[in-house]
Amino acid sequence: MDKIVPVNEEYIFEGSILISQTDLNGLITFTNRKFCEVSGYKVNELIGSNHNIIRHPDMPKAAFTKMWSTIKGGQAWNGLIKNLRKDGLFYWVDTEIIPVYNDNEELTGYIAAKKVASRKDIKENEAFYRKMLETEN
Repeated sequence: MDKIVPVNEEYIFEGSILISQTDLNGLITFTNRKFCEVSGYKVNELIGSNHNIIRHPDMPKAAFTKMWSTIKGGQAWNGLIKNLRKDGLFYWVDTEIIPVYNDNEELTGYIAAKKVASRKDIKENEAFYRKMLETEN
């Protein structure tokens, strides 16, 4: 059974995988029900919106620059991301993003599968992202 627990300002969830798909520009073309539930947005608020609608300000721009470079190059990307819910709470996800191709082998977008991030991974990434943010400011 899936479980969702707000703790302080963090939104903790267990269970199902969050799925989202975007076009080449990062506009959301599909989300599963769990993605909507955890992000706090309704499907009609997400479809057509840029995926950065859920970007938390604690996430360094450089992390996304590397991610975009990897997936635009046709490779899978994996990493931890801190996201911002519609209500202002945040949640961490361990994310895998892969390129999507059509029948002509042309890149058409990206699909992401996200699962609960481990506390150990969150702690390590928080420190790393904090250092990255300091260099950006």
